[in-house]
Amino acid sequence: MSMEAARLERKPVLFAIIAASLFGLSTPFSKLLTGYINPVALAGLFYLGVFTGLSLYWLIVQVIRKIQGKNNEKPYAPLSSKDFIWLSGATISGGVLAPICLMLGLTQTSGFTASLLLNLEAVATAFIAIIIFRENAGKYAWLALVSMTIAGVFLTWDNTAGMLNLDGPVLIIMAMICWGIDNNLTRHISDKNPVQISIIKGLIAGSISIAISLILGVKILPDRNILFALLVGALCYGISLVFFIKALRILGAYRTAVFFSFGPFIGAIASLFLFNERIGWTMVPGVIFMIIGVRLIINEAHLHVHGHKELYHTHQHTHDDMHHIHEHPEGDDVCHLYDHVHKELEHDHSHYPDTHHRHDH
Repeated sequence: MSMEAARLERKPVLFAIIAASLFGLSTPFSKLLTGYINPVALAGLFYLGVFTGLSLYWLIVQVIRKIQGKNNEKPYAPLSSKDFIWLSGATISGGVLAPICLMLGLTQTSGFTASLLLNLEAVATAFIAIIIFRENAGKYAWLALVSMTIAGVFLTWDNTAGMLNLDGPVLIIMAMICWGIDNNLTRHISDKNPVQISIIKGLIAGSISIAISLILGVKILPDRNILFALLVGALCYGISLVFFIKALRILGAYRTAVFFSFGPFIGAIASLFLFNERIGWTMVPGVIFMIIGVRLIINEAHLHVHGHKELYHTHQHTHDDMHHIHEHPEGDDVCHLYDHVHKELEHDHSHYPDTHHRHDH
């Protein structure tokens, strides 16, 4: 097999970078909004924005599909009772605890420091994925994580900062750990509809956080800041979450999280405009390390002989991917959804820890 053939497909990498870029933008916008909205309420508004924005998108898609006569097609398998266990854990850890900790931390931390600490989400996700869920990490993946973390340090370092107040950073670190848990739990349902998952997560998480803020006596008055918070939630959290789940399905939690080290770069650029920050010398090495990290993970070729046990499940698939080898009259390249059985199989090819490759190493 040639080196080019051994390399893995680029589309999930693009999904992960889009997700990281949108989420990176959320930090400076959140810093702006914490001056006007209570942090707990702001966390709730972000996730209600996820629910509102993606629900509107879903309705529009349904209308278009009905006009095209495709409303009976089901591109994703429905969520099962087992899936809701994973989704509940992800919603509490990543939809409620993480954003509340982040918003509280932002009130006591500079935007630059907060962006720097966002790199710890990749670290937390990596350790949980590798140690608890047994994902494989090759040497290039580890080098990419180190390189992109160094890039985040350079790109978000605030040369003018004085003594560091630990209260804010500790809260942000707690948020990153909670999102690390969320990422690994969501990986188990990443082959289901990402828009549906995000809508459910947004409604439940947003409602819980708003309820907590009201219990604490927080007054939420309708104004333009509320609308801005909902918009940031819909774009920077909602769309980011959908692309993140799409990347998770193929890349696995660890490798998807590596690309989230790209997020602080976008946050740093946005901060230059929002907070009138000047570009320092750290920008040059930061960009270099970022490019090195991206190239390392894109060019990773994980190839070895591996076995598949007999498996029965439901998901959208074609029959030209080396795993769905049962025949259908409509051809191998038709994408469809139904219950199917994978017979025991042993072969070798490049792969990520996707739905069919969550074996031990």
